[in-house]
Amino acid sequence: MADIYDKRRYGTMAFLAVAIALVAIFLYISNRIVRELASQERERMEIWADATKAIVAPETDNSDIALPGSADIDFLLRIIEGNRNIPVLLTDSDDNILLYRNFNLPEPVDTLHPYSISEKNSKYLNDKLASMKKTNNIIHITISPDNEQMLYYEDSRLLKMLNYFPYIMLVIMLLFITVVYYAVTSTKKAEQNRVWVGLSKETAHQLGTPISSLMAWIELLKSRDIDPTVTEEMDKDVNRLSTIASRFGKIGSRPAMTPVDVNTAVSNTTRYMAARISSRIALKVNLCQQPLIVSMSAPLLEWVMENLIKNAVDAMKADGVITVTTSRTPRYALISVSDTGKGIPHNHFKKIFSPGYTTKKRGWGLGLTLAKRIVEQYHHGHIYVASSEPGKGTTFNIELPVSHPGDALL
Repeated sequence: MADIYDKRRYGTMAFLAVAIALVAIFLYISNRIVRELASQERERMEIWADATKAIVAPETDNSDIALPGSADIDFLLRIIEGNRNIPVLLTDSDDNILLYRNFNLPEPVDTLHPYSISEKNSKYLNDKLASMKKTNNIIHITISPDNEQMLYYEDSRLLKMLNYFPYIMLVIMLLFITVVYYAVTSTKKAEQNRVWVGLSKETAHQLGTPISSLMAWIELLKSRDIDPTVTEEMDKDVNRLSTIASRFGKIGSRPAMTPVDVNTAVSNTTRYMAARISSRIALKVNLCQQPLIVSMSAPLLEWVMENLIKNAVDAMKADGVITVTTSRTPRYALISVSDTGKGIPHNHFKKIFSPGYTTKKRGWGLGLTLAKRIVEQYHHGHIYVASSEPGKGTTFNIELPVSHPGDALL
């Protein structure tokens, strides 16, 4: 059974590795697309700068520059006017703004005087210029040796969206995976609960008929000339079967909770188990001096204790010591079960409570699963491996909420 959980763990790790690899590939491809688009936008701006230079050049006195014809000027103007999505600022060498395009200005532009800039718009554009100077999106336009203009541009809205797109998709993917995980987990738990309830009720029902029959046979034997010690022992076994059937019945539905002293439940369990384990195994009990009142189902908690003690006996095989201790913290009644057995590897601390996990050749691997269900779902407590060292032993802790958590320790 342990191999099943090892394979499941390796499968989970492999799934996570594949998921991380896919996300990395997705981010890499997205970043390549963004870089390619940014490169294309820069090329467009360089063409835009060349067109601006070609139009401005005839106004200079530089006779080495060929003057474009009217058709060429129309073509160049179409290039400049064709930029409808990349914000650009054209300035002279003294940072005076000569031209701007594709900015969401805070105030509408006066259509009658399109070249006049309001004070608010001017401040906005100058702030933009200051921020654009800190980027690499700058193209120098040399009109003449004494005349240089600067073209500043921002990423287009599409490019900005693509910059954030991979991370938005990553967040959406993580949210989707999280929702699916919790949906699958909730469905799985609901199915497990239905299986537990059905199995428990059916087991209790199946045990009820033979127990009733055995009780009738015992009464018949008592009326005959039979050694009383025989029927007394049979009574004990039948009562034990009745207790087991009752426990399964309680597992199948919400058990009734009553205030019980944890010390009493622990004493009943250890006294019962002491007579049924090897004489070479010492069972020591250290009870808290004060009552530990907990709202509990005593039969179910005793079942948990029996499972832990049986596991401790199996872990030691021959000689050893089992120590059961009760104590109290401000909020919890604490039960500790320690043994001197073979111990548990640290990486198995959590999966030993999983259904089917067992190191025994003939075990079903349900004892600790039932214990966890009883303690956590029915008693709202905690059960866990407090410590363990291979070859030296293991300590299990059970924490149960006390009836009055605000009480000071006595």
